[in-house]
Amino acid sequence: MRSLRFGLPLAALFTGVALLFTAPAAHAADTPLRDLAAAKGRVIGTAVTGSKLTGTYGDLAGGQFSSLTPGNAMKWGTVEPVQGTFNWTEADQIVAFAQAHNQQVRGHTLVWHNQNPSWLTNGTWTSAQLAGLLHNHISTEVGRYKGEITAWDVVNEPFNEDGSYRSTIWYDGLGADYIANALTWAHAADPAAKLYINDYNVEGVNAKSTALYDLVKDLKSRGVPIDGVGLQAHLVVGQVPATLQQNIQRFADLGVDVAITELDIRMALPSDSSKLAQQKADFKSVVAACVAVSRCVNVTVWGFTDSDSWVDSTFPGYGAATPYDANYAPKPAYYGISEALGGTTTTPPTGACAASYAVSSQWNTGFTGQVTISCSGASLSSWKVNWTYGAGQQITQAWNATCTQSGASVSCASASYNGTVPDGGSVTFGFNAAWTGSNPVPTVTLG
Repeated sequence: MRSLRFGLPLAALFTGVALLFTAPAAHAADTPLRDLAAAKGRVIGTAVTGSKLTGTYGDLAGGQFSSLTPGNAMKWGTVEPVQGTFNWTEADQIVAFAQAHNQQVRGHTLVWHNQNPSWLTNGTWTSAQLAGLLHNHISTEVGRYKGEITAWDVVNEPFNEDGSYRSTIWYDGLGADYIANALTWAHAADPAAKLYINDYNVEGVNAKSTALYDLVKDLKSRGVPIDGVGLQAHLVVGQVPATLQQNIQRFADLGVDVAITELDIRMALPSDSSKLAQQKADFKSVVAACVAVSRCVNVTVWGFTDSDSWVDSTFPGYGAATPYDANYAPKPAYYGISEALGGTTTTPPTGACAASYAVSSQWNTGFTGQVTISCSGASLSSWKVNWTYGAGQQITQAWNATCTQSGASVSCASASYNGTVPDGGSVTFGFNAAWTGSNPVPTVTLG
């Protein structure tokens, strides 16, 4: 229990606090993305982490998406960390979850230069031995999930940016035909699965995507089983390639399907309303480009919540790349996807939810404050408030919220038990803070 400290009486000071909110995570009034996609003849997917498929994360993964991609669970380093010793635990968990929720599974990935076990990468192999290892790996994994995987990213990231082949254990040891062989072996292990080559920075027409185009054209001319290409689409806000739809169409014209396989759109942090609006437009344009081409069959986001994204740890200073925030509330990007799929979702009306800041008591070295979040005409499933102090105030303790402070900037998010604010209701959290000299109210904007 916190102890209250009282000092000189001070009239309560109020101001609006920047409140970041969206519609409830359950989207009770919105048509799920998977249903919108189905009406367009498309599949909407997400990469997932198996251990998280419970609670709100599991509800959203199962309710909003019609396809799941294991983020790491099917990569070679995960499934065979020791030669001949297999670990299928997380992969099996994801497949079982998908089956229970009437979802497809996209297998990812069989042949890659990254996330391979050390016994493989550190070994000394002849070409024949290396081919045997690769053949066995593909046959074992694809065979295990025969009839349960809709599509496989068989070969991942085979090209350099200039369109030359990437130097890898596979290309260096087996030559360019490791790709044709991998596809052939995967087809033999599961003739019904769709087989893809997947790469990044191939979303627009450029040297790399043209090399992929030429490869697919060559494989088809040789009768090698190739069903589709995956455009990863790890993009930056405001930088969706202008030739995206044209590029999708040219691959479709080769007679293969196209999938957007790893879509996320990162922004320089911190996020703000302008960046979020641009991100919404970008997600909408990517999904719309896929919808516009009949053979673009799947759009998969690479993690649907910012708390499960690879971006922050990979691109310092960037983040907020997915359709949901870290509290599982849909961001404007979610509505961009929905609108591109024909949805008519609406965000809460401006001003429907607001926050007020009050100083309830103050003494010579500190003060107690509280923030009340209230709604009228909308409701929240989670909330986050932000403000900037102007006189060096420092929060020392908070209750009923998780607060962080960086310099003068304060950010407070809902606790696990009080994120819900019903229409016509409110929640309050409090904090103690230190001050010296003066204690002006924060300079705030309504976000």
